[in-house]
Amino acid sequence: MRGNKRVCFVIQRYGVDVNGGAETLCRELAERLTEKYDVEVITTKAVDYMTWKDEYKADEEEINGVVVRRFSVNITRHRKIFNIINRVFKDGFLPGFMENLWLTLQGPHAPKLVEYIKAHKDEYYAFVFMTYLYYPTVKGIQVAADNAVFLPLAHDEPFLKMKIFDPVFKLPKAFLFQTEEERDLVWKRFNSRHVPYRFGGAGVEIPDTVSGEDFKKKYKIDNYIIYAGRIDDGKNCPELFDHFLKYKSAHNEDLKLVLIGKAVIDIPDSPDILSLGFVSDQDKFDAIAGANFLVLPSKFESLSIVVLEAFGLGKPVLVNGECEVLKGHCVKSGGGLYYTDYEEFERGLTKLLGSKSLRDEMGEKGREYVHERFNWNRICDNLSEMIELAGER
Repeated sequence: MRGNKRVCFVIQRYGVDVNGGAETLCRELAERLTEKYDVEVITTKAVDYMTWKDEYKADEEEINGVVVRRFSVNITRHRKIFNIINRVFKDGFLPGFMENLWLTLQGPHAPKLVEYIKAHKDEYYAFVFMTYLYYPTVKGIQVAADNAVFLPLAHDEPFLKMKIFDPVFKLPKAFLFQTEEERDLVWKRFNSRHVPYRFGGAGVEIPDTVSGEDFKKKYKIDNYIIYAGRIDDGKNCPELFDHFLKYKSAHNEDLKLVLIGKAVIDIPDSPDILSLGFVSDQDKFDAIAGANFLVLPSKFESLSIVVLEAFGLGKPVLVNGECEVLKGHCVKSGGGLYYTDYEEFERGLTKLLGSKSLRDEMGEKGREYVHERFNWNRICDNLSEMIELAGER
């Protein structure tokens, strides 16, 4: 029923057709807060982050009790030009005055979205801005800082060094961090220890019925490890392929690497690497449950839902130790191993494959960690506390 405090989430994309960790988290949080607040979302009409092309037609709709206001994107992304500028920045040659150009091309460039926030900010009790990397957050938080809660979803990546983000991390009234590692990173980079915060993340929900055996029978796969997520350079998948094939060449085993998710890079033509593309949620959970363990090679993660889901299913993980968040999950839970080079990858793989009792023990520790730390009631209570703090006038 309308009439409660109005809380507005601001994010680059939103909708049931949108795939993405941040976007899914936003939808989960927004819908869960409808019992306490009148929840709205300000976003764009884009679905695909590679182009930012308008695809939603309506300016406004309601999704599961959440009012969604959509704005057109003025400039679709020119991938070739954007990739050149990205490369120049990563090489250390992008001057500060060009950071605004980078932000425009990074997108989604929707100035009318920011104009709406500025014109209507006093009508909302609080704003919740999600993901630091995008135009709606960078520009929007600067006009609604007085009652802003910020979920940066930051990780240690080159873009965080841009000066354009300095005010974004210093203006909000409160933070909701995913992990201790994210908090420490933000504190070190932006010296924002004075801003109140709580921990959030994402709740892990496992289906009532999960069967690894059903997956094995359906896809005729038996002995495997699994990668789940977008298959691309940004997730460091080429290194995973190299490490796995090198391992296979040295170990005479029938082990397979199963990939589930959208592939945007070429996958090696090998009988030992099986790419299944998009699968249903049920098949995803069944696939993880049937695997020996989950492997995640990414160097840049702010949380990693799939690692938490593996823990929730009682499965250990092998992750890239260069990512402090992934390493932190393993250290704090005891539910996984981490590596930084091929030799450590090989040792971790051998150790986990060599002992089912070890896999079971680590998987149970991961399950306990997720149950305690990543449940929706606790996360939503923490977010509500920060919303109340931000909404105080």
